[in-house]
Amino acid sequence: MSQGLSPEQLLAQQLQQLQTLEKLIETEKQVLQQHDPEALLSISQDKNQQLLAIEALDKQISLDQQFAKDKAAGLLEDKLNEITNLLAHCQQQNLVNGQIIQQSQLAVERMKTSLLENHTKNTITYDNKGKKSGGLSSIGIKA
Repeated sequence: MSQGLSPEQLLAQQLQQLQTLEKLIETEKQVLQQHDPEALLSISQDKNQQLLAIEALDKQISLDQQFAKDKAAGLLEDKLNEITNLLAHCQQQNLVNGQIIQQSQLAVERMKTSLLENHTKNTITYDNKGKKSGGLSSIGIKA
């Protein structure tokens, strides 16, 4: 990766990566609201790549001895606070996106259940002993 960068340059790079992640998360939210699965797949891949880059840079920063010295001396306090706040914002926005996904999944499950119930009502048959039987086998669903 980037060798020989100062702690300030490393933190600036990390801040830039988090800003890019924040934009990706905002775009992801819009895509979720538009129900566009192809765009969601693309944005998810971009988001994953960005998270991997952030992780790699974070590992590099953690191994940087000058960074450790400057941090202990309090020289990087403002930049670290800015990064921490942006990271917290990204995490919060990601939680919101997760809730949108959960709500969408619940809506799909409710619709599926409703469709199956309606289909079952329309396909009730009786076996040779006179017991009711829902005809799910006619639509290829096996419970």
